[in-house]
Amino acid sequence: MAACSTGGTGSRDEGAAATRDVAAAPTPSPSADGDLRSAERVDPIELLKADPKIEDRFKTDLKPCVADAYPVDASYGNLTNSPAPDVVVNVMTCGDAVGIGTYVYRKQSDRYENVFMAEDAAVYATIDRGELVVTKQVYAKGDPVAYPSGEDVITYRWSGNRFTQHDWVHNDYSRAVGDGEAVEPAPSEPPAN
Repeated sequence: MAACSTGGTGSRDEGAAATRDVAAAPTPSPSADGDLRSAERVDPIELLKADPKIEDRFKTDLKPCVADAYPVDASYGNLTNSPAPDVVVNVMTCGDAVGIGTYVYRKQSDRYENVFMAEDAAVYATIDRGELVVTKQVYAKGDPVAYPSGEDVITYRWSGNRFTQHDWVHNDYSRAVGDGEAVEPAPSEPPAN
């Protein structure tokens, strides 16, 4: 069995199917000040194209895959303790949905500001309980896109006015998947803070 995902390891993340009854999802509870935080939806394409930190070449290459459907995911959540939800934007390739850039935007006054970016091959970010989790697939020479040799998972926390690295995990994947002929990757070093 094979599964493709830019944000994890496909079927490896899921485990066995649950056999018990699933309880109804809990109702969101109010924040400490009594208000539910709702995510103001933004146009992630407009954010990217208006971002002065992103190169013009990248903006020019950002095109829809089909009609007006761009290969872009947007997530909303609390990463920077801003009054408005932060926005995580992941940009992928059209053909195989491999991440090519991830960006975090924080609302400052009436506009969003880029406070984090990673423009690497096979990168994808998520929000996990107030932390930014960036996953980077690791490929050895000859690895097919569907079968990376491993991944680095880096967790960042907001500190003052920027993200700082909190944790780093490297996972090597089994060579038993695919044709099993790929060479083992060189161990990766933890990223610098």
